[in-house]
Amino acid sequence: AASAAGVGGVGGVPVVDLKSDFLSSGTAFERGDIVGTDIADIVYTSGTTGRPKGVMMNHRQTLRLYSEWCDLADLREGDRYLIVNPFFHTFGYKAGLIASLIRGATILPVPVFEVDRVLELVARERVTMLPGPPTLYHSLLQAGNTHDLSSLRSAVTGAADIPIELIRRISEELPFRSIMTGYGLTEAGTATASRPGDTFEQIATTAGQACDGVELAIADDGEILVRGYSVMQGYLDDPQATAEAIDAEGWLHTGDLGSLDPEGRLRIDGRKKDMYIVGGFNVYPAEIEGFLIQHPAVAQAAVIGVPDQRLGQVGRAYIVARQPITEDELIHWSRDRMAGFKVPRSIQFLDTLPLNATGKVMKNQLR
Repeated sequence: AASAAGVGGVGGVPVVDLKSDFLSSGTAFERGDIVGTDIADIVYTSGTTGRPKGVMMNHRQTLRLYSEWCDLADLREGDRYLIVNPFFHTFGYKAGLIASLIRGATILPVPVFEVDRVLELVARERVTMLPGPPTLYHSLLQAGNTHDLSSLRSAVTGAADIPIELIRRISEELPFRSIMTGYGLTEAGTATASRPGDTFEQIATTAGQACDGVELAIADDGEILVRGYSVMQGYLDDPQATAEAIDAEGWLHTGDLGSLDPEGRLRIDGRKKDMYIVGGFNVYPAEIEGFLIQHPAVAQAAVIGVPDQRLGQVGRAYIVARQPITEDELIHWSRDRMAGFKVPRSIQFLDTLPLNATGKVMKNQLR
């Protein structure tokens, strides 16, 4: 109804053609001149171990990687996706918001995770897709049969310390028909993912296999290296940090430690910066945490290195208990299951661990 001048009328009421005005004065993006290699977004790293840096990714990287993510996570057209992960983080933004737009899924965002609110929304909105950190699924299991969760079909989680028992319970006690786990980072998006048919143990103890077009390698010191189309275009206004992260052969140095099994599944051992040295022996907290959460009284565990006059450093564990247990009992139990230098020398019990908005333990606060 609009005239060439941008103004027309319907039934005597003026109509302004905002689209024409918008396009005629717009940038390259509004005129459709954008190409796949243009920068699409700048997402900042979480900064749990250092200064946050702006990670630049282009349109082509994001659309290719998260189209594959939709396939692996079983996100379908018409799904109802309850997004508990924040949009400022890759999990909520790209594996949530963008993935939903790629597939044509309904987006149901939850600004603050409250288990009662999530349960209510799942039942009322017939949610089918519910990714999140392991703590999300712990909460669903603890809630019992208070709400109708029968619509849930697909779960996606990821962490270095998912108990096998948790994956089994998600599969057997909740209505999910698919469970995916993976490994990703802001600088390369989702690098690995589990596959349909993987066992409970494989889903819980590994982060799956490399995504299409992504290569994995393990450096001599155990650091996980990632190479391929999904690696970032660099850190915003920080060429030095970019050069430190991506070597001359294109390998992104992740700062994470891991290993590959014979079938190429990635096992995460922890962060290089979390490692501490006890009397000359390297200790990786993720391994100790994995032992501790096998104890029936332990709901969550986080381990750090603290100064020690004789050994240089020793381990201290922070525990959220699900039932009564003493420090001496847990240390004695640990001595029967791990090498002496790995056993925590002290344990502190907390009501909750300090978590950031993406569910990661903020070990700098524990330190």
